[in-house]
Amino acid sequence: MHILLIHQAFAALDEPGGTRHHEFARAIAAQGHRVTVITSPVSYLTGSTLTGNPGIRTREWDDGVKVLHVWTFGTLHKSFVQRVFAFLSFMAGSFFIGWGVRNVDLVWGTSPPIFQGLTAWLLARLKRASFLFEVRDLWPTFAIAVGVLKNPALIKLSTWLEGFLYRHADRVMVNSPGFESHVKERGARLVELVSNSADPGMFDPANNGLLFRSANHLEDQFVVLYAGAHGLSNDLGVVLEAARLLQEEMEPARITVVLLGDGKEKPALQKRAAELKLTNLLFLPPVPKTGMAEALAGADACLAILKPIEAYKTTYPNKVFDYMAAGRPVILAIDGSIRQVVEAAQCGIFSRPGNPSEIAQAIRRLSSDNQVARAMGLRGRKYLEEHFNRNITSRKLMEILISMHAKE
Repeated sequence: MHILLIHQAFAALDEPGGTRHHEFARAIAAQGHRVTVITSPVSYLTGSTLTGNPGIRTREWDDGVKVLHVWTFGTLHKSFVQRVFAFLSFMAGSFFIGWGVRNVDLVWGTSPPIFQGLTAWLLARLKRASFLFEVRDLWPTFAIAVGVLKNPALIKLSTWLEGFLYRHADRVMVNSPGFESHVKERGARLVELVSNSADPGMFDPANNGLLFRSANHLEDQFVVLYAGAHGLSNDLGVVLEAARLLQEEMEPARITVVLLGDGKEKPALQKRAAELKLTNLLFLPPVPKTGMAEALAGADACLAILKPIEAYKTTYPNKVFDYMAAGRPVILAIDGSIRQVVEAAQCGIFSRPGNPSEIAQAIRRLSSDNQVARAMGLRGRKYLEEHFNRNITSRKLMEILISMHAKE
């Protein structure tokens, strides 16, 4: 079977960003199938562009995955209108490159951005291949809720496109159970849950992270690490306020909050941290997935946060599963579906979203008893191995793909 994946934000294991799809693609190829990925050379996390030829770039790994990088308008971290141009340019470019990929049995489209889903549907129909549409975020619902998408015409168009893709997909795949009712209500017929997860083999809970801690002068600190995007949805201004509260109380300072990653809001966050004179907060650049194990090992606790928006209660953020795989306790400022996971695993502390004092209180509690924090982290690791192991979700995905191929 030959699978064509259209994914503008695809990140390989040696690149910053979410690597769910590279890990899945490797697992599929290991079963003897072919995987071709069409993606953008512009990093969705950092906004930077690969150097070299601005046209098509091809990359192949020994693991059987082939990636085609298509020229894309490089303005992901600028205005909303320019971001739309980036999305539309990828939609067009990926169609023309995808048309030249031969002998495709299944086209896999993923959203967001939702526009590439239309490309995947059209290619699947023209190639008479099966069409799998994956929903990673509820777009445009999230964009409307956070205030990014305001134009009534664009909202109407995006909502129509969302429903069209749900109705015309052979199957719709979601990564959180919180998404299932949403997609069914809007026309999805066959819905499959392939949860976000993590590969426990990539992380070692016994690693004390000395390399990461010494490189960043954190040897004697209780380190609270946030790893991921610095965007509008991530509400990291609340984390800065929590750090300010901790700094006022701690003398001498023994807690450091580390924000590792990149995104559109990072410059503004750095400016605000300087204004607050935060000496207990450290910004670090993003690392590829191959470096994430060492970074998480250097943390005593890890933080996941989103804005206090009702729609975000449906999410299963990838970072939480990486934190659990690394055996680190989770400070969770996200309510809803992922809270149920953390509480079932007894691996963290819930703080109400948008509440810096509760985040500070959770940090204080964990920093005051390292044994309690360690026990929470190990419970999370065990729960992930049993319920959210990447090997389990990869097998589920493989079953779906084989079933779709058999029905062609």
